[in-house]
Amino acid sequence: MKLPELKIANFTAKVPIIQGGMAIRISTGELAGAVAAAGGIGVIGASGMTFEELASEIRLARAKAKGGIIGINIMFAAREFWGIVKTAIKEKIDLVFVGAGFSRDIFKVGQENNTPIVPIVSSARLAKTSDKLGAAAIVVEGTEAGGHLGTDRSIKEILPEVRRATSLPVVAAGGITNGQDIVDLLKLGANGVQIATRFVLSTECNAALPYKKRYQEATQDDVVKISSPVGLPGRALKTAFVEKLLRKDAPQPIGCDFCLKNCSLEYCIIQALINSQHGDIDNGIVFSGANVWKIKDRSIKPAAEIIKELVKEAEEVTA
Repeated sequence: MKLPELKIANFTAKVPIIQGGMAIRISTGELAGAVAAAGGIGVIGASGMTFEELASEIRLARAKAKGGIIGINIMFAAREFWGIVKTAIKEKIDLVFVGAGFSRDIFKVGQENNTPIVPIVSSARLAKTSDKLGAAAIVVEGTEAGGHLGTDRSIKEILPEVRRATSLPVVAAGGITNGQDIVDLLKLGANGVQIATRFVLSTECNAALPYKKRYQEATQDDVVKISSPVGLPGRALKTAFVEKLLRKDAPQPIGCDFCLKNCSLEYCIIQALINSQHGDIDNGIVFSGANVWKIKDRSIKPAAEIIKELVKEAEEVTA
């Protein structure tokens, strides 16, 4: 199957693949720029970054993108949400993806600054609301996704409902590991796909080697759902810390930076994610999509090669 281009607002990606924005410095400017240069849409995970750091990462991504499309992903649950958005707009970011909560006001800010806003939703209702408020496109995420989850329903259940609810470009996300997955979702009405987990095993991904090795070794039984202080469940791989979470025995925070608008204080998720990103996975959380164990080739390679493989696999799928 010949893959279509993906058009969002005035931007056209030659490859209909958005690299999902992975927070706490897993997807930074290096990865986003590489994906954009390869024809996809590269996304910086902005949650947890300082404003100065984000500005620097956007400039780095732009320098590597060869004219490609760059976006940021920001959690609405983050206390510095508006500062991150304004920083990205000041740096003339192409697209802003918003997840982990829903903001009505963000669409007006996007329109005032000529910056397309793409919400990440998990229902036809929110897709329709986003359309009315001025979204440029919709990312619809199923329960197969990694990180914070907004639903327990499969992407293949939700996608047709969202397709009927809006005429905007619809991007399917959650559990996509190969070309067959991409073709299946395009046939269900998606205009493109968002993939995060697959890009952790790229050379440009900013995760430490132990983090990537956990992906390489993961089995189906290693993928679990955990609670999160954000207020949403999360999907991660088993680590010593995650085992404590599952037993309701995680250490409570010592001090607090108030990085979230609302936090249960069950444990410090930001510190756990920072630990893992640095390589201390025994004291951290390794977020992952549900189907990481299905990735056939889990060698670490350039993002451009991953995109070429996905495109080749999709184009080899017969009608």
